[in-house]
This record gives sequence, structure tokens and C-alpha cells, in this order.
Amino acid sequence: MGFFSFLGRVLFASLFILSAWQMFNDFGVDGGPAAKELAPKLDLAKAHLSSRLGVTLPNIEVRRVVTTIVALKGAGGLLFVIGNVFGAYLLAFYLVVVSPILYDFYNYGPQERHFSLLLTEFLQSVALFGALLFFIGMKNSTPSKRNNLKKRTPKPKAA
Repeated sequence: MGFFSFLGRVLFASLFILSAWQMFNDFGVDGGPAAKELAPKLDLAKAHLSSRLGVTLPNIEVRRVVTTIVALKGAGGLLFVIGNVFGAYLLAFYLVVVSPILYDFYNYGPQERHFSLLLTEFLQSVALFGALLFFIGMKNSTPSKRNNLKKRTPKPKAA
């Protein structure tokens, strides 16, 4: 049972680890293709948030965002493989923050070509987020081994 649990975590985390590795290899001086794809979407999200909040948000360098994404996906994936809950939290944070920006299906009409593709990718991220929540819930619901190993010391009987 433990082997299959580990194998499942490896297969699940490979989605994040391999994409982080590809982003890292393609990073280059300007942030690579990920930065080119993310820059207009990040500007659009920043403009939308600025208009909703009524404040001007500071400029965000896209290279730093890509670096943060690589770090979250890489570290979170590796920690998730060894069964650490913190890795699941890192991956969940990545999905919550990046998915609405990266898969902005809400900026397109249902008849446009991009809408269905982006909606499908967004829903896949929602499914991954649900799987991470399930993992976190299972990890938090099982009693720790430390609690089970504590032996009660017998109380002395009064005479």
C-alpha cells in the first residue's frame, strides 16, 4: 500500500516538477517563453485588480514571477513526493494564484476559439487543486505515529 501511495505522489508531482524543469531550462535572460506568455496576462490582471481596488499596484517584473513559479512548482513537487504536507500547500498556493491569471477564459466570449481551451485548462487546475485538498485532508485526519507510540505510565495503587 505504501509503494502505491508513493507511486501516485510521484506521478502527480511529475506534472509540476517536469514543467518547472522545462521552465528552468528555457529561462534565459528574459525569462523565456513562459515570461512572454505571462506578461500580457499579468498586465491585464494587474489593471483589473487596480480598477477594482482603486489603488495603483506596483510594477511586477515578469522574470521574478517566473522564478517564483519555478520555485513553487519544483520545491512543492519534491516535498509532495516525500509525503510532506508543506509541499501540497505550496502546490495549492501556486494553483490558486497562477491559474486564474494564466487561464483567463473569462476574458473571451464562449464563441471564441480560446475560450474552450482556456476553460479546459482552468478546470484541470481546479481538479488538481481538489486532489491536493484531498491529500491535505487525509494527512491531517490520520493520527500521527507519535501519539500512538506514547505509552501510559501506570499509576501507583494506593494501599
